[in-house]
This record gives sequence, structure tokens and C-alpha cells, in this order.
Amino acid sequence: MNRLTFAALAVLALGACKEDLAGPPLPVTMTAAAVGHYCQMDILEHPGPKAQVHLAGLPDPLFFSQVRDAVAYQRMPEQSHAIVAIYVSDMGKAPSWDDPGAANWTAAGDAVFVVGATVPGGMGAPELVPFAEPAAAAAFAARNGGEVMTLDRVPDRIVLAPVDVALDADGNFIPPDRAVAD
Repeated sequence: MNRLTFAALAVLALGACKEDLAGPPLPVTMTAAAVGHYCQMDILEHPGPKAQVHLAGLPDPLFFSQVRDAVAYQRMPEQSHAIVAIYVSDMGKAPSWDDPGAANWTAAGDAVFVVGATVPGGMGAPELVPFAEPAAAAAFAARNGGEVMTLDRVPDRIVLAPVDVALDADGNFIPPDRAVAD
């Protein structure tokens, strides 16, 4: 190997190390420009916790109107890019369920989740309610039902199973706050 080739390989190796040392990207504060990855709706208009997924090589994260949807995205094999970070709303720091906050993110892998609570997520489906502090999650579960668990303990069936939703006569989604029971 000549010196020029060796020098080029050394520079490439150092560049790769520098990228590794930088760590995962930081969470992005939600703004009015943030739309849900699946629904393409203004994410700030929906109650409940949100998520953002950062993909390798892309400058902006994908936002999700529900944490459950982001976890489903993570667990499905169809992504075009590697996932480098997932952040979820820390509902222990949220002003309210209707205002989950725009900048109170915690890493999904460090959070604890209330699974099976009685409150629906932003799109009306069952939600994984994230907290940075286990005590805050336990207090939420005591008020709203559900079980506290880490992300790796959440069963696939919770996030990948179909969800029954209310539809109007034309087959359009009816948000839970506007659905009328028969």
C-alpha cells in the first residue's frame, strides 16, 4: 500500500470515528411545521404524547402523532434508512394531556411507558405513555390504569396489532371526541 492510499484510508477512518463520537442527534423542538409521518396532519393539533425518529443521513426527524406509531415504525422492517435516535414526549413534564409540550423530549430507550391506560393517543388509538421518571409513570398508571414497562418489554402485539376505529358512512375516520355510540 502506498503512502497516499494509506493517508486517504486514515482520513476516512478518522472521519468515521468523529461521526461516532458526535453521538445521536439531539431532539428537535416541535413547531407548527411538524406533521405526523403517517397522517401528514399538524402534530401540535393532537393531544397526547408525540415521538420523533431520526434517520441516518436525513437532516430532519420524522414526527409521529402517537408514540405507539413511532414504536411500530421502529419494529417494522421497511425503513429506508437506519434509525439513529428516537425521542418521546416526557409526559411527566407536559403541561397537560392536551398540551404534551414541544421541547420536553426524552430518549425512548431511557423512558418508561404506561401501557394499557384508559386515555387514547392523539389519533384515537391506544397509546404508550412515556415518562422520564418511573415515579411519574406509576402515578399516571394509578390514575388512568395500565402497566409501567420499559420499551424493550412492550410486546409487539401492543404496537403492531390493528386498532378498531370509528368510521362515518363514507369510510372516513371519526376522531374519538366526535364519535357517537350506537
